[in-house]
Amino acid sequence: MIELYRDDGPIARALARLRPPLPPIVPILVGGLPLAVAIAATGDGASNGLIAAAVAWFVLWAGASSGAPHGGRLAWAASPALRLGEYAGVVWIAANAGQSSLPAAFAYLAVLTFRLYDLVYRLRHQGVSPPAWLGFGGWDGRLVLALILLLAGALPAGFFVAAALLAFVYATESAASWRRFTRMAGEAGLYEDEEDEIQ
Repeated sequence: MIELYRDDGPIARALARLRPPLPPIVPILVGGLPLAVAIAATGDGASNGLIAAAVAWFVLWAGASSGAPHGGRLAWAASPALRLGEYAGVVWIAANAGQSSLPAAFAYLAVLTFRLYDLVYRLRHQGVSPPAWLGFGGWDGRLVLALILLLAGALPAGFFVAAALLAFVYATESAASWRRFTRMAGEAGLYEDEEDEIQ
């Protein structure tokens, strides 16, 4: 179950075959530390080559963590660490594309946050996860997409377009899912029972 919160895409799933014999948080930190240092050291003055190298390093190591056993006391930390790496990477990419790209990045991140919210609450209340295709490449694919948009000189427009399209798809599919669920649960009776149990 906890692996679903990672929101892995095809790159991470392919790298999972490496199966590092470590808790998943360890390779995520190995990948994230150089990214964090690069962000802190260069801010909005990084070269595209450095950004590409730091993002690729993070995707490689964090993606490999997908194949690590997700048990133990720190298993919960993998998903927040991946979100931190993805969101920090997007903001760094936007900052280096120019100040006009920052509002676009935050619009994009707001939509991605809705994706995570939907994932968590569907699993909690409906007992099912959203369809896999809604991940749109997972955290790894979305981070690589942000890098490609930077290298192609397609920011900030690329983030605005991605945010608008994803917002429409996420909201429409999520609303349809909850509508089906309330019908099956007898006008939200199951949902209310579960809320009472949580309290």
